[in-house]
Amino acid sequence: MYSFMGGGLFCAVMANILLVVSTATDYWMQYRLSGSFAHQGLWRSCMSGKCYTLTDSIAYWNATRAFMILSAMSCFAGIIAGILSFAHFSAFERFNRSFAAGIMFFTSTLFVLLAMAIYTGVTVNFLGKRFGDWRFSWSYILGWVALLMTFFAGIFYMCAYRMHECRRVAGPR
Repeated sequence: MYSFMGGGLFCAVMANILLVVSTATDYWMQYRLSGSFAHQGLWRSCMSGKCYTLTDSIAYWNATRAFMILSAMSCFAGIIAGILSFAHFSAFERFNRSFAAGIMFFTSTLFVLLAMAIYTGVTVNFLGKRFGDWRFSWSYILGWVALLMTFFAGIFYMCAYRMHECRRVAGPR
């Protein structure tokens, strides 16, 4: 049980770091515009060594930003519940912290999946046709890796919960 929780906690901490880095950096997409290379993230667009804040209130940027922030917050809440799940005592008999951590990690997975799907769909269908020479960059890839890490953290914590429940139902030997 502790090995599942430890593995889940490791995946969750790494996922939370990746979520924050992915959300904050400016390399979601790289493209060539007027002969020079440019890159943009969720918050800024950079061209010729100068970065400009994205002030336009475009729905897909706002949705992607919101879901990435919600994902990082949910993952952080799951980390707190995961750390607390190492303590055996609980004030509530029916509340299991491993289960709560697993649910928070799956919620984080859902939020990051929504963010990545929205950004991918709009980029491929709109921006991809606008810029001829473009590609997704490393910040975007970190978002997908964070999705996998939050998913595996949820799996690990659900396995720990299942092992705990099996032991509880079987009783002492």
